[in-house]
Amino acid sequence: MAGTFGATSTTDDVLAGVDLSGKRILVTGVSAGLGVETVRALIAHGARVVGAARDLKKAEAATRELRDEARNGGGLELVELDLASLASVRDCADALVWESKPFDLVIANAGVMACPKSKTSDGFETQFGTNHLGHFVLVNRIAALLKPGARLVNLSSAGHRFSDVDLDDPNFEHTDYTEFGAYGRSKTANILFAVEFDRRHKANGVRATAVHPGGIRTELGRHMTPAAVQRMLDQVNAANAAAGAPAFSWKTIPQGAATSVWAGVVASPDQVGGLYCEDCHVAELSEGESIRTGVRAYALDPERAMALWAKSEEMVGERF
Repeated sequence: MAGTFGATSTTDDVLAGVDLSGKRILVTGVSAGLGVETVRALIAHGARVVGAARDLKKAEAATRELRDEARNGGGLELVELDLASLASVRDCADALVWESKPFDLVIANAGVMACPKSKTSDGFETQFGTNHLGHFVLVNRIAALLKPGARLVNLSSAGHRFSDVDLDDPNFEHTDYTEFGAYGRSKTANILFAVEFDRRHKANGVRATAVHPGGIRTELGRHMTPAAVQRMLDQVNAANAAAGAPAFSWKTIPQGAATSVWAGVVASPDQVGGLYCEDCHVAELSEGESIRTGVRAYALDPERAMALWAKSEEMVGERF
């Protein structure tokens, strides 16, 4: 069932012949882009999806037509979740726990990118607070609902190569803020969270992984001007050329969502557990200048992962 897939594989390619009937899956960020495509692919193969979104009206409009593609009992239920508010995160998690219906897969898809310096409602730097801490609390609060054989897929990014986490100054109180420096920290945190979650839960048959969807034109880049996007592409292509790598090319949304569903339901658990995936395969360690492929060693460091977990518990005031 695993097949051979790559950068141009789509969600339909990787799920061809896969029956997800009876599977219950949580996907965050289902009001646009990758989240909507992920839901479409999963329910088309029979999964029952709980889709979480900050703006339920927007999510309802974005997913209305998807319900017609549901097969073999597949369907979608929407729940409210604002990852930039721990009160909202806890309310969402508590409601799911009260319902007591187990999950086969959680895809932590929602996020923000390269936004101006700002804070969440709890006072955290927005990108770290939304992309990492919101999901950290949500997933840990519903961890008991993950049945043996379940998986957690955290959406990270090649942007993790911009920067490691800074456990001494996570909110940029003493460090100069840069949009992509903050984004890199949050995406590294997504990987480290998967590493430690996998270590803690694999004895119970629950595995975790992180994925890079690729470069896709979605609402995620709404804070970037066309000039900023071009500067980033110029830098990437210059680094790729110096490393002898191909020039950057955009993925389609179905290609971008493919690695999430591949890592979540197609790849074997031992293949992806505690690791970082891209282009529907496990990424290799890479310390070169190119940011097109590969994973930095600091993002898979188990000691760093444990330290981030402890710092995250301290920041949110909750132990898991």
